[in-house]
Formats: sequence, C-alpha cells, structure tokens
Amino acid sequence: MSHAAASSPPHPGSAAPGPVPSRNWPAAIWTLLLGTFAVRAAGFTYPFLPYHLSELGFGTAAVGQLLAVFGAGWLTGSLLVGWCADRFGRRTTLVTAMLAAAATLPLLARAHTPEAVAATAFLAGAVYDASRPVVSATIADVFPEDSVRASVNGWRHFAVNVGAAAAGTAGGLLAGPLGITALIWINAAVCGVFGTLAWVLLPPDRRTTTARSTSTRYYRSALGDARLWLLLAASLAALTCVACLFSTLPMLMTSRGLSPADYGLTQTANAAVVLVLSPLLNRRLAALASRPVPMTGHLAVSSILLGTSMGAAGLASTTWQYSLAAALTVPGEIIAFVAAADILNRISPPNARGLYAGAWGTTMAGAIILAPSLAAWSLSLGGPAAVAAATLAVGALGALLCWPLARSINSQPIQAPTAQVTCVADTSTHPAPGAPVRPTGRRSRW
Repeated sequence: MSHAAASSPPHPGSAAPGPVPSRNWPAAIWTLLLGTFAVRAAGFTYPFLPYHLSELGFGTAAVGQLLAVFGAGWLTGSLLVGWCADRFGRRTTLVTAMLAAAATLPLLARAHTPEAVAATAFLAGAVYDASRPVVSATIADVFPEDSVRASVNGWRHFAVNVGAAAAGTAGGLLAGPLGITALIWINAAVCGVFGTLAWVLLPPDRRTTTARSTSTRYYRSALGDARLWLLLAASLAALTCVACLFSTLPMLMTSRGLSPADYGLTQTANAAVVLVLSPLLNRRLAALASRPVPMTGHLAVSSILLGTSMGAAGLASTTWQYSLAAALTVPGEIIAFVAAADILNRISPPNARGLYAGAWGTTMAGAIILAPSLAAWSLSLGGPAAVAAATLAVGALGALLCWPLARSINSQPIQAPTAQVTCVADTSTHPAPGAPVRPTGRRSRW
C-alpha cells in the first residue's frame, strides 16, 4: 500500500524526496550527525576564546566586546550559509564552509593586535557554526514526518551537546600541556576533514531553475512572516541563556580565579546529564511533535528552565556549584532545540528551508553576542548577583514571547511538510493515514 502527496521540484542541492525507512536513516544523515559531533567535539575555539584573549592581555570589557564581534560573524555566516544552501546546494555549501573554517580559524590563533583579533574573530565566527543551517535543511528535506524529524533533530542536538561538552572536557585537559593556540589549530583540522568527507560521502547537489525561482519568492515573503520573526525573538531569549554556558560561565569562573581545567569539569557534568536524559526526552518529544499543535508551550517552558538554571550560575562560587548549574541546563536545552526545530519546520516553505534555517541560526549567533555583553555589563553593574538576575529575566522574556508566537501560528496556515513532497511507502515502515506515529531512529548507535 502506498500514498502520495502533491509533488514539487526538488530542493537544489538535495536528493529527490523518496521513501525513508523509519528505522534506517540514510547514510547522508549519519554522515551529517557524526560530522556535527566531530566538529563540536573539536570546537575548542569559542569556549576557550575568553582564556585565549586573557592570555593576550585583554581585560574583561575587551574580552566581552571581542566575543560579541565573534557572535556578529556567527550571525552573518548563518544567514549567508542558509542562503547558499538553497541557492547553490547543500553539499557544495557545507564543503565550502568547512574548508573555509579550516583556513580561517588558524588566522585567529595567530592574531595578537586588537585590530587583527577583531577581524579574525569576525571571520572565525562566520564559519564556526556554518554546518548548522545545512544540516537543519537537509533533515527537513529527507524526513517529511514531524515525529521522525523531531527525533532526528533531538539526536542532532545530542551530538551537538555531547560534542560541545567533550570539547570543554578535552580542552580543559589539553590547554595546559598544548596551549589554547594548538586547540584552535585542531579545531581547524577537524573542520577540514569533515569538509573533505562531506564531499566524498554526501549525494551530489541537484539544481533546478524552478526550485531557484520558487526560493526567490520565499526570500521576499520571509521578511513579512510574523511567525518567523516571533520565533526568532523567543529563541534568541532562550538561547542567550544557553550561550551563557559557553561565554558567561567561563567569565564568571575566571573572575573567581578558577582555571580552564575547572571549566572543563562543568562541561563534563553537562555531558553526563545529556547522556542520561537524551534517550528519555527525545522519545517523548518526538511523540509530542507528531501532534498537530506546534510546540510553542514547550519552548516557553524551556526558556524558564534555562533562565533559572543559568541564573543560578551567577550565585555559584566553587567548581562543583558551577558544574551543578551546567547540569541543570540540560533539560531546558534539549526541549528548546527540539521545540524550536518543530516550529521552524512547520512554518518553513519547502524551497526556502535553508533560508529559514539560516535565519533561525542567527538567534544562536545573537545569543553569542548578547550573553557575554550582558555578563560583562552585569558584572560591572552589580557583580555575579546581577548576572543571575539578568539571566533569569531574559529567560522569562523568552517564555512571554511564546504567547504571541502561538497566536500568530494559529492565525496563519501551517505548511504541511508531506504536502510538498512525493512520498511512496508501505505500511511496514510508515503508518496508514490516521494511525499514531511512533518516534523512531537508531538510538542504539549512540
């Protein structure tokens, strides 16, 4: 038995839509997930940049400003990469971005003057998270079912979170004997390897004139999509609290005289909780994503959880207290990323998924700008206690923004993913219409 929906031209740079066995993800998806983990596990540049800048003699205010410059590059890169993914293809964009990262990150490691550090920090920020929009768009291309897509996105966040925690742990151990400059070079090398493997293992890009012109229409309509703007605002607030884990936390720990190795222990605690909670929460969140109601309420809850947990870091003073705060962020992180991805995929036009994913990627970039700036301002204003109050307030703001977001989504039609691709399947791997959708995915591989 099979079912088919109205077809549309394939996305440029993606394989033609087809049946996706619910328990057998395509090799391209495994390549992207494992590559995501690898570049995050070696992603020493951003979390250890505050220590690198301190070693160069920059003060707290200057460090905050340079981290904001890094975030500005991140924001610019997210939009550019998202646009390129739709315009030139997923594989071409990913390979180019990763090879650019391999060439750019060493420039930051070699820079010493304020001007050179600022310029290279911007360039490094532009390519540091360049894979995210491409991976997001590819997942949306391959998996039309909301529940399966949510499950894959949950495991993608698992790869990101565990990888980032591994970077903190390994970086804390290696910073002493190798130096942070060497860590940045390692980061660049792994990006280069990922780019090379992506070129070899991912399917060739497929471009069509129709898809390109259709995407152009969506570029214009995205600017007038109130749902997108509200999602960006709510996500920015929630993710600012997430970014505190990688910017505010080391700033707070540095102010207490704690070392990079101590910061690495907080990331180990974060990773341990991710390993325990991800299998439990991903299954439940995938089931919630199969419902017709977007996960705006869950995004609001996650924002409150993140504001509370990272706000508690402002009241900490010892390594184990900072580690506890890092561990408490995990439930909010998992829920926030899966809920935001669910909402984004529901409102994204099929031929502009890269653009919408890139636009959402700017929220993480914006958070990278806001978190250290907010921390530096709060520390100068009232010390760690002010940091705690400011972080909690940002989390509450994100929750409040989810209310107009939900109203906006309810007042406008949701893009049904399965209405835009041809999907032929049998009942052995896909449920019949009206049957419950079970979250799936090879969790045993993790």
